Amino acid sequence: MSGHPPGPPVRALPGLLRKLAVDRLGMMRDAAALGDAVRVAVGPKKMYIFNRPDYAKHVLADNAANYHKGIGLVESRKILGDGLLTGEGEVWRAQRRNVQPAFRPGRITAQAGAVAEEAGKLVDLLRSRAGGPPIDVLREVTGLTLGVLGRTLMDTDLDGHGGIAHAFEAVQDQAMFDMVTQGLVPTWAPLPVQRRFRRARGELERTVDALVADRTARMRDGGTPEDALSRMILAARERGSPAIGRKRLREELITLLLAGHETTASTLGWTLLLLARHPGARDRVREEASAVLAGGRLPDAEDLHKLTYTTRVVQEAMRLYPPVWILPRVAQASDEVGGFTVPAGADVLVSPYTLHRHPELWESPEVFEPDRFDPPRVATRPRYAYIPFGAGPRFCVGSGLGMMEAVFVTALVTRDLDLGVVPGHRGIAEPMMSLRMRGGLPMTVRLPG
Repeated sequence: MSGHPPGPPVRALPGLLRKLAVDRLGMMRDAAALGDAVRVAVGPKKMYIFNRPDYAKHVLADNAANYHKGIGLVESRKILGDGLLTGEGEVWRAQRRNVQPAFRPGRITAQAGAVAEEAGKLVDLLRSRAGGPPIDVLREVTGLTLGVLGRTLMDTDLDGHGGIAHAFEAVQDQAMFDMVTQGLVPTWAPLPVQRRFRRARGELERTVDALVADRTARMRDGGTPEDALSRMILAARERGSPAIGRKRLREELITLLLAGHETTASTLGWTLLLLARHPGARDRVREEASAVLAGGRLPDAEDLHKLTYTTRVVQEAMRLYPPVWILPRVAQASDEVGGFTVPAGADVLVSPYTLHRHPELWESPEVFEPDRFDPPRVATRPRYAYIPFGAGPRFCVGSGLGMMEAVFVTALVTRDLDLGVVPGHRGIAEPMMSLRMRGGLPMTVRLPG
């Protein structure tokens, strides 16, 4: 072994430590500029930041068993408990086995009609607002993703649960607050962020309890239901303790609600924003969608393979703004990554955001260029240069559904509408723990001439 990765120059260390508290995305960008392997010491805490495809492959896939979920796990568990995003070991493996059938390719293909119908509803809603005041596009696509989630994975109508997205905003704010304060401020403290968190947690728990009660009442004996929620309910019944079963079911369902809508809504928001800012790409999407979906029809499963340029647009949006921008891990035992020693207990960070902008892997990495996802060009890049859905055993189980949803919505919205960003409004931010667009994405809507 060749020893630890180099640390930052003394002159760069104060800036990195300051950003650790207030701008973690900025810290990752600065670390990536220093090299592909950087070690940052903060008192007794040691962070190992790796930014090469082969390093990411080792941590996330080849030796994944040695790297458990890291920074942010404690904060997330306040909301998600031991859900699919935060669980480890056999608990996580059992959860993954249980929900995996709900995401089988054949089943997702069979859900294409429901996805297309929800996308069509969004287009109709936006069309009705054409010529009116600016609309919050992120809010509307969040409603769409919740609708798709309810129909495809829960056999449930979520239209009456519009407060879910607002509640998740509050709990994400709490998680970021806990990261900054190192979890030293108890959740019962009478601070505004804590009060919002407590209300949001209660609202989410009441919502998932109502969803479980409704789905349970509609379940019938004589076969295993195919939707994810029913599978969760049946698995909860098999746990030894009813109390533990109910608790775990609540945690798993909250996780499904969060992971099943937030990342796709974020991807759609960024995709529509990029198309609004790049009219050449927007015109190509419209031309393709008009040809493939002639006569104003909705897409079906076969159309997903024909909307090739639209797919590349979505892929490029996820390259620039990956749904999950950082993958934190903790080494369980000492290891070697790319010849560098990683001791047990070290925090290991892999960032899709910086990996997707590595100048040796991507030509003009800051430029929006969907054609970089032409198959011949993709074939020349390392497999782990692009990991918007993570990698290894924890590769996102819902990636197929998310891509279908993003491509269908992008094609229909671009075919039938023009979205323009409100002048003078930035509309987006890059918070330290999420690329979720804060404050919405105000846009105007007009119909193509």
